[in-house]
Amino acid sequence: MSTQTKVEQRLSAVENRLDRLEDLLVGISQKLDQKPVSTEINEEKGEALKGWVTDYVSMRLQQLVPETCDHPAEANPDEGPFLGSTSTRCTEEVVHRVKRIPIPFVREMVVQRVADNARNANVNVVDIEFFEKAATF
Repeated sequence: MSTQTKVEQRLSAVENRLDRLEDLLVGISQKLDQKPVSTEINEEKGEALKGWVTDYVSMRLQQLVPETCDHPAEANPDEGPFLGSTSTRCTEEVVHRVKRIPIPFVREMVVQRVADNARNANVNVVDIEFFEKAATF
């Protein structure tokens, strides 16, 4: 086979590829020129979806942090301060000590441990001495 025929075959193959590319570009251009289909949102369905999302998020938050969503019936703010987000009563000194714990997740761990220990020991009000004993890991 001569060099001339090889060149002609290659040229023909390149021209075929360019034709296919041109056809693709024309097709893309036509699709872009078409008007987009209008999507009307039914307001009633939109409100129903918003309500469902709100209920779902509320339920998930309550599952993740139940102490902050459902307040116990016996929790009366007139009775004094409570230990973190629990229903365990404590003194003002304990509240101040808890606030001094700088890392939030550590603070929650300490509060939960002290609340659990107070519940197990049947302590009605956590004072600073009980807090110091119960907060040690």
